[in-house]
Amino acid sequence: MRTLTAALLSSVLLFGCQMQQEKPTSAQIEVIGMKAKQEADAHAERKLIAWSEQNMPVAQRELAILYQSRPEQRADALKLFEQAARGGDVEAAFQLGEMLRIGVLGVPAAPTAAAPWYALAAQHQHAKAALALGLMVKNGNGVPCDAARAASLMSQAAGLGNAHAMFLLSNIYRAGEGVAQDTAKARTWLEEAAEHEYPPALQELAMTVQLGDALSARDERRAGELMKEASEHRRNNWNRF
Repeated sequence: MRTLTAALLSSVLLFGCQMQQEKPTSAQIEVIGMKAKQEADAHAERKLIAWSEQNMPVAQRELAILYQSRPEQRADALKLFEQAARGGDVEAAFQLGEMLRIGVLGVPAAPTAAAPWYALAAQHQHAKAALALGLMVKNGNGVPCDAARAASLMSQAAGLGNAHAMFLLSNIYRAGEGVAQDTAKARTWLEEAAEHEYPPALQELAMTVQLGDALSARDERRAGELMKEASEHRRNNWNRF
């Protein structure tokens, strides 16, 4: 009986050790990252550090996000984002691009260096990265100005569901910048951006239907509803975009 009990105890301990050695999932790491940042939880931060040292890209990215909020550790954040991006974490590539493009205290703006990281994330279907790179290319910010490439990147971001990109793509088709001018496509993307509750699109669509155009008759009632919706979303949901 004692032998059986000892064997069972040994099995339980072995199973416990195996569980402890199992790698956490990406979702579990992100929960710990949120806890470390929002609650300033030192134990959670130590977990992120330990996992980062084990070359877990998601942990490196979450630790970098934590370090971004600390001026004295922003250089470390930059390194961690790069490690995570090189390890295959697409969100880290986007965040690295953001940090380099905008620049923060301790990390000077370097849009030219940001572009390849945005491009990497965009290649892996990251909508915000495609949008950011599209804007850089459209404006010649750190990269050559190229209207056709900008339109292509906006189209990619819009296709991935980014409402801001849909709105910009509407303007691109209306003006014929890098694409053949197409008022029907411009209106389609404007309607799509409004459907995604993007305030500038709702406002512009409201003004369009209020006056009427070749694509639709004047509609005062719909214009009023759209303007009211634009105001509500501008006030309540702007951070979504």
